[in-house]
Amino acid sequence: MSAAVTSKGQVTIPKPVRDLLGIEPGTRVDFSRNDKGEIVLSRADGTQARPSRFAKLRGSAKTDLSTDEIMALLRGEL
Repeated sequence: MSAAVTSKGQVTIPKPVRDLLGIEPGTRVDFSRNDKGEIVLSRADGTQARPSRFAKLRGSAKTDLSTDEIMALLRGEL
């Protein structure tokens, strides 16, 4: 992934990177150098990336069916 630097020194952070770090308009970011001399981008507030939209749904389905009943339903046996 790459991005061009504008005449004002600005760079658009690619969407996959923004999504990974949970960066939205107004989010402050830090630039630091690691032991290899590479520049690392991270959120300035120290928070981790948002959970994926699927992670938020994990465990949210409610049912009175047993596992065997659910499997039978998925197999078309009920």
